[in-house]
Amino acid sequence: MKLNCSQSELNIALQLVSRAVSTRPTHPVLANVLLTADASTGKICLTGFDLSLGIQISLHASVEKSGAITLPAKLFGEIVSKLSNDSPLSLNLDENSQQVELISKSGSYQMRGMIADDFPDLPLVETGTALKLNSTFLSNAIKSTLFASSTDEAKQLLTGVNLTFNGQGVESAATDGHRLAVLNLNNILYDKNLEENNIESFENFSITLPSKSLREVEKFLSNFNSNEPVNLFVEKGQVVFIASDQVITIRTLDGSYPNYSQLIPETFSNIVEFDRKDLISSLERIAVLADQHNNVIKMSADNDSNIVKITTEAQDIGSGSESLSVTMNSESFQIAFNVRYLLEGLKVIDTNSIKLSCNSPTTPAIFSPSDTAFNFIYLVMPIQIRN
Repeated sequence: MKLNCSQSELNIALQLVSRAVSTRPTHPVLANVLLTADASTGKICLTGFDLSLGIQISLHASVEKSGAITLPAKLFGEIVSKLSNDSPLSLNLDENSQQVELISKSGSYQMRGMIADDFPDLPLVETGTALKLNSTFLSNAIKSTLFASSTDEAKQLLTGVNLTFNGQGVESAATDGHRLAVLNLNNILYDKNLEENNIESFENFSITLPSKSLREVEKFLSNFNSNEPVNLFVEKGQVVFIASDQVITIRTLDGSYPNYSQLIPETFSNIVEFDRKDLISSLERIAVLADQHNNVIKMSADNDSNIVKITTEAQDIGSGSESLSVTMNSESFQIAFNVRYLLEGLKVIDTNSIKLSCNSPTTPAIFSPSDTAFNFIYLVMPIQIRN
C-alpha cells in the first residue's frame, strides 16, 4: 500500500470511526481501525467495528498501490492529529513486516499493524427492507426520544429506542420505566413515490436500536446535508445507515418492546399551559437547591389565581419557590416530580407553549406542545408526596 492524502480529512475520518472501536476489545484486532486503499477508485476507506456498532468512512486520496492493514486506533489517531495539516500526508505499508510509515512535512513515524484478514467484516444487507429517509426528520426522531432511554444494562430493551414505521411515517419511543418520550412523524420518507419506497413491505415494521449506537447516528446526522437522503437497510437483526461516503451499522436489540401506549391516559381532569421558556428558567433556578437533596420539586396549582407555585426543600440546607402565571382548566392540585426528568424532556419540545395534563398526584402526567401540530408526548411518573 502506498498513498498520499489530506491530513485534515484523514484526521476527521479517524475521529469518527474511532467511536466504533471497543475500549475493552475481546480480540486485539478490535482495538484497531481497518485501512484499505484502492488505486482504481482513488479512495481510502477507514472502518471501526466493535461487533455491535460499525462506522465506515471513505475519502479521496492519491493511491499509488492498493492494500489493506489494521492499525491501533488510539495511536494512529493521536499521531495523525499532531501532524502538519499544510502538506499532504504520505502512507507506506511494508507488507512483509506489517509496518506502516507516515511521512509529513515535519517528520516521519512508524507503527506496526495487524493483517486485514483478522478484521471482522461489516454486516452487509443484501435483501430485506430498504428505505430512503429525510435526514432532518430522522435526526429529530432520535434526538426527541433518546434521552428517555435507560442506562441500566440489566433492562436490555429499555436501553434502546424503538422505531415503528407505518405508511410514510415513523413513531419513535424510549422509556426507562419512570418516563416515556414518544414522537410521531408523518412524512419521514425522502421520496413519497410508493413504488420506489415499497410502502406496503414495511407497514407496522418495528426495530429497537441501542441508544449508545444511535447517539453516533444522531451526531452524524447533525453534520449531514439535509438535502440528501439517508438510506436505511434492515435485515436479520442488523440495521445499516448509508449516506454520502459514510456507513453506520447497528445490531438491533432482541425482543418485543413494551406496549407503552397502554400507559398513556385517555382523559385528564387537570390541564395547565405554561410558557415553555419561563417554566424551564424557573426549574433551572430551583434545581440548584433540589439537586442538593433528592431532585424533588412540587407543583401546586391554584385555579382561583391561575398561578402555579414550584417549591423544593433541601433538608438542613434550604428551600426555594417560584411562581408562574398559567392558563388553567382544572381544579387546584399538587404534584411532585424529579426536576431533572422535567428539564430533559422540556428542552426537546421546541414550541413556545407547553401543556401539563394530569389526573392525580400518583398517576402518569403528560407534558406536550400546546400546538397539536407537534405530535410529541412526554410522560413522567410523579413522585409520591409524603406529608
